[in-house]
Amino acid sequence: MKQVILGSGGSIGNLLAKELTRFKADIRLVARDPQPVNATDEIVKADLLDPRQVMEAVKGCSVAYLTVGLPYKASVWEQQWPQIMTNVIDACKKHKCKLVFFDNVYMYDPEQISLMTEETPIAPTSVKGKVRAKIVQMLMDEVKAGNLQALIARSADFYGPGKMNSVLNETVLKNFAKGKKANWLGRVDVPHAFTYVPDAAKATAMLGNTKDVWGQVWHLPTASEPLTGLEWMENIAAEMGAKCKYNVSGKGLLKILGWFMPALSELPEMLYQYDRYYVFDSSKFERRFNFEPTPYVKGIRETVRHFSL
Repeated sequence: MKQVILGSGGSIGNLLAKELTRFKADIRLVARDPQPVNATDEIVKADLLDPRQVMEAVKGCSVAYLTVGLPYKASVWEQQWPQIMTNVIDACKKHKCKLVFFDNVYMYDPEQISLMTEETPIAPTSVKGKVRAKIVQMLMDEVKAGNLQALIARSADFYGPGKMNSVLNETVLKNFAKGKKANWLGRVDVPHAFTYVPDAAKATAMLGNTKDVWGQVWHLPTASEPLTGLEWMENIAAEMGAKCKYNVSGKGLLKILGWFMPALSELPEMLYQYDRYYVFDSSKFERRFNFEPTPYVKGIRETVRHFSL
């Protein structure tokens, strides 16, 4: 049977489509405007907000990967994420299809992100975090009731080669490439973990094709001993041959910048992730799959080598 990526395209979806060929030849890519990644991909146009279209998109598939990325706006998330999750859950239950949900860490208690594990308490304070907590609860309720086989593949902030909407790419790499100062969010003296996207895609494909991993949360492989904000910028600047100059953006500056760049107006509620230790533990996955995450220095080198504006 086929495996389907719901919300294909983008940083995760494209790499995941490539990684799945190691396990399956039949891959279906679903999006509003899907583009083939592999020569044998089946392309299906669908709106994940439409339950009938989602039902058809999942039909005939054994595993679905929900990797869709919505516009980074709290009001959009509040309106659309619960509907998408409902549609996907209903379709997977109907067609007896397993579900892998690619998730983030926004629902974790801000006071506990200094060392995040799969057991970190869920107690979000942000609007986006509350939305993520809600849809995760929807999913796990179905799992606990025995109605669905699913798992959560959870990533920290991510970075990697190619074009992607990563905070690191947007605030550091793009600015250095233009000869400008980087804009680091919050403090530069605290460690901040980033998940390397190629590792995340490879691990997600592995999870979707392993028998004894369902019904659980899995942190995707992320290098330990994360760099501080300053170390991230210094390493990136060195690889790019740029001067390591930067501004520190707090809530006040982000609000002002948000007048000119609306996307930045959505960041203040998430700024807590950058004003304290942000350490992401993936030892559960590493032990189970004997997987060594890409070291940060190597990841930065590859990211810069393949970077383009």
